[in-house]
Amino acid sequence: MADNVTSLFRSTAAHSPSMAALTRESDGAGPVDFCIPCNPYFPTPAMFEELAARLRDIITYYPSSADTITAELCSLLRLPPQCVAMGNGSTELITWIDHLLVRESLAVPVPTFGRWTDQPMETGKRVDMFPLQESSGFALDLAQYAEFIRARGTRVAVVCNPNNPDGGFLHKHAVVQFMDAMADLDLVVIDESFLEFADAENEPSVVQEAMLRPNVIVLRSLGKNFGLHGIRFGYLVANPALAGRVRSMLPKWNLNSFAEYVVFMLKEHGAEYAQSLHQVRRDRMDMSGQLSSLPGLTVYPSQGNFLFVRLPVGAEGTVVRDRLLTEHRILVRECGNKIGSSSRFLRLVVRPQVDVRRLVSGLEQVLYGTSRRGAAVPEQATGTGYSSGTAAVDRLVSETNGAGTRGLAQAAGAGMPLPAAASAPAVGAGGGMPVPAAAGLPQPEARPVVREAPRPQPVPQPAPQPVPQSVPQPVPQQLPPPVPFPEPAGQPAPAAPPLAPAATAFPTPAPLSAPMPAVASPTPTPAPVPMQAPAPMQAPLPPSGPTPPGVPARGGLTAAQVRGTDGLSMAPATGWPGAQSWPEAAGMGQAG
Repeated sequence: MADNVTSLFRSTAAHSPSMAALTRESDGAGPVDFCIPCNPYFPTPAMFEELAARLRDIITYYPSSADTITAELCSLLRLPPQCVAMGNGSTELITWIDHLLVRESLAVPVPTFGRWTDQPMETGKRVDMFPLQESSGFALDLAQYAEFIRARGTRVAVVCNPNNPDGGFLHKHAVVQFMDAMADLDLVVIDESFLEFADAENEPSVVQEAMLRPNVIVLRSLGKNFGLHGIRFGYLVANPALAGRVRSMLPKWNLNSFAEYVVFMLKEHGAEYAQSLHQVRRDRMDMSGQLSSLPGLTVYPSQGNFLFVRLPVGAEGTVVRDRLLTEHRILVRECGNKIGSSSRFLRLVVRPQVDVRRLVSGLEQVLYGTSRRGAAVPEQATGTGYSSGTAAVDRLVSETNGAGTRGLAQAAGAGMPLPAAASAPAVGAGGGMPVPAAAGLPQPEARPVVREAPRPQPVPQPAPQPVPQSVPQPVPQQLPPPVPFPEPAGQPAPAAPPLAPAATAFPTPAPLSAPMPAVASPTPTPAPVPMQAPAPMQAPLPPSGPTPPGVPARGGLTAAQVRGTDGLSMAPATGWPGAQSWPEAAGMGQAG
């Protein structure tokens, strides 16, 4: 492996160079891959031999149409074909969802899969990012997320379950409750790309519920679960109208012959696939225990086939990544270019125990100095300044959320601050201890965190009495501004008034936000006059019609603005698509 691998990472538009590129730079053997979240136990060696025997026919002839391949997959998953659209990987489906169904704004928790932030921005949409808090183990509080969506007036919401890169999990009942609370939005997307690896619940998928709702899409993919990233195939599940709209835009031969052959193989290898998922779950527990034994390394709870870890204080992720690759031939995912994360975090894919022992040994040598090049962690660290590793990413977070990364330097364990436009308090007041991400509903004790801000106590310094007398005191008290949208970058956004206590799980102004003509009165009588009374409570509706390409939507940023380019070059993509598959969550019941 080349001594200086930094150029390999800088020369790619993805978060890491491809395995082919790394292999070309070495002696012909690639590194041990802890970067790409892939199932290491499937396909079985016998299945690979079968594929190799049919290789000539597979690559020589055209595949069947996408309808034929989709029908076979639906037969396996026990799903109606009219509710399924199959694509050339999750990224193709995300692209069409953005073009067809995202009108002008999309909300997504961060950090998450990069295409959910980058794709809408590349088409000029506004992306409202809800920062997950490090102090709560990056757990997503769906009630606070719903409040954030209402405050921003966002029209599309995305939830990844489990989330990438932290593996946070939401129980099915909480996700269904969130879907119902957001019934007035244009679209709700539940990305279940890693759900097959979860074992916290027997049947965690919401695909059956999505088919019954008018505005819900469940996204799943197959490559990661089947250990076949090179075969680009995934699918979405929705009601027939939504699924048909996406399916009508897909090319007739958007799926390749490898995808067809694998889909038709699956019915004969269900037992092996179920066993592979069971083994990955066991390896996840073992790997988490081994990594947790390393001093200063924090391992967050995960239900994916990967673990999100925070490096010890003072360690720089890019240095650790490069040294693991050059000195130990181990490839890891450093998360500095993932919005909402920093270079202090790594995402490590679950692998067999023999590979994990090699990883732990390499981390010990790189972090603690048991190699000739010394330690990557200073003996006495004095601070943990936040850096995403990319100035453009820091600028994006700052301009989109108002607060951005300010304050992280003095509170490295507190995670990214909530944006100023949403006064929902941070979940959990702990000092950095990871909390299981399964809690989908808010806890009443989490609300008082806002009152703990000890800022008003230095007030005795401006003791001069004439100042409060000359400025009328009732002004700041009687004018609590509503929270429709954030103030422009550079101006502090006013704090929102406290929301209702956690007696209700989600805000319920759904009828107010529904921009449907059904609200109109059937007869032109004076009756509409009193109906206009609730209008001041309603958040401003977004302008109708799509946003022209390249034009920021209501304070949003174009890809060129985000990346700091001239707008002529292609914006680099970050992140990897999700991957999901078969027998359990999609309707066949748990299989091991």
